[in-house]
Amino acid sequence: MSLQRPNGNSSSSPSPKKQKTEESEEEELMVPDMEAAGSTGVVSSSADDGANNPETDQTQNAKRPRGRNPVDKEYRSLKRLLRNRVSAQQARERKKVYVSDLESRANELQNNNDELEEKISTLMNENTMLRKMLINTRPKADENH
Repeated sequence: MSLQRPNGNSSSSPSPKKQKTEESEEEELMVPDMEAAGSTGVVSSSADDGANNPETDQTQNAKRPRGRNPVDKEYRSLKRLLRNRVSAQQARERKKVYVSDLESRANELQNNNDELEEKISTLMNENTMLRKMLINTRPKADENH
C-alpha cells in the first residue's frame, strides 16, 4: 500500500531524508489523543514502518487496567460536560438566528399583506365607480321605443 503525499508523490519514491520528514509530519497529524487510542485501538503509522519511536512504543506496551481510572472518569465527564455546554450555547445561538429570521419574514409578509389589502380596496372602489358610470351612460331602453 502506498500513501499519497500532498505533493502527489507516493511514499516509495522520495529520497530517504525527505521521506523521514514527511513521515514525522504525518505522525503528528495522525497521533490520536490518549483516551481515543485506548478505546479504539488505533495504531500510528510508525509501527507499520518499523521505525522506533519512544512515544508510540510506550503507549503500545503500557498495560492499562481493565477498569476505568477515577481520574479518567472525572476527566471524561468534565470534558463531556464542557462539550455539552458548548453545544447547548451553539444551539441557543442558532435558535436566536432562526427566530429573528422568522420574525423578520413575518414582518415582511405582514407589510406585503397590508399593501395588497390596500390595493384590493382601491381596485374595488374603482370597479364600483366604473360600474356606476357604465350604468349611467347606457341609453335607456324606454327612450329608444
